[in-house]
Amino acid sequence: MTWTVPLFDDVPEPARPDDTAPTAAPLEAPTFEVVVRGLPGPQGSKRHVGNGRMVESSAKVKPWREAVVWSAVQARRAIKGSPTLDGPLAAEMVFCFARPRGHFGTGRNAGRLRPSAPARPAVTPDLSKLARSTEDALTTAAVNADDALIVEYRRLGKWYVTDHGLVDGVLDGPGCTIRLWRLNRGAVGA
Repeated sequence: MTWTVPLFDDVPEPARPDDTAPTAAPLEAPTFEVVVRGLPGPQGSKRHVGNGRMVESSAKVKPWREAVVWSAVQARRAIKGSPTLDGPLAAEMVFCFARPRGHFGTGRNAGRLRPSAPARPAVTPDLSKLARSTEDALTTAAVNADDALIVEYRRLGKWYVTDHGLVDGVLDGPGCTIRLWRLNRGAVGA
């Protein structure tokens, strides 16, 4: 027996009554939003250094977590009476990285991206490790009571800063846009 997997071009689009493009329902405003500037650092593995001591294998995680905590505390202060979030939360994290020089041309093409430059940063650090360090820092800043409260990601991704102005949440320099939403506790599927 042979299996054929249809390509996206081969799958017919569902018919629409008036043959117009669907309109997306507007999303509600996030309960908490903060922009963190700095180089995102992954919460990676730990290594044993002796006498029962463990240290982070990434030197970038400590400065990143400090930047997230500082920015989150400042954002909470700006919202008078901002309580620590509890209950199920949805999150969005847009991590932004500078492109390496090798992605750009040389000479008169120095400001232009090479055609071979990747669209997205499909390189280290791992996205899941970036999310882990950021979630822990939000908990340290008392934004949410526990990072286990994040039960859904509405968007989680890595982009290059060259997408600033083209993709919502992408910054003009390294960092991250973080948004959290309270989920309705009584709703099925929330």
